[in-house]
Amino acid sequence: MANSASGMAVHDDCKLKFHELKAKRIYRFITFKIEGQQVVIDKIGTPEASYDDFTASLPADECRYAVFDFDFTTDENCQKSKIFFIAWAPDTSKIRNKMVYASSKDRFKRELDGIQVELQATDPSEMSLDIVKGRAL
Repeated sequence: MANSASGMAVHDDCKLKFHELKAKRIYRFITFKIEGQQVVIDKIGTPEASYDDFTASLPADECRYAVFDFDFTTDENCQKSKIFFIAWAPDTSKIRNKMVYASSKDRFKRELDGIQVELQATDPSEMSLDIVKGRAL
């Protein structure tokens, strides 16, 4: 099903793997890229993967979409988890690349039911662990 505005389709695997991350918690993160005219899976992190593993998986000069299952402990000492959607658009990526990702983001995000927090980042400092923790609480 393509978006009339961006002409972008979402590969079925994207929705399937996201559902597995959300419901079965068998992945820590998934990164997605636009290939041709559709969003496809780029990389998948095991449940043991850290936030550093996740940030290291993002290319320095290309845009990506990503979901990250963030576990944290509240001030009341409760274990919780939130699923973050991260739109990664580094300053060093090509303008056209940024435009394609920006125009397709909302459509893609709607396909992933269960996103709790959204972040947009143009460099690693905008998605530091402290920022993620702050948004989760």
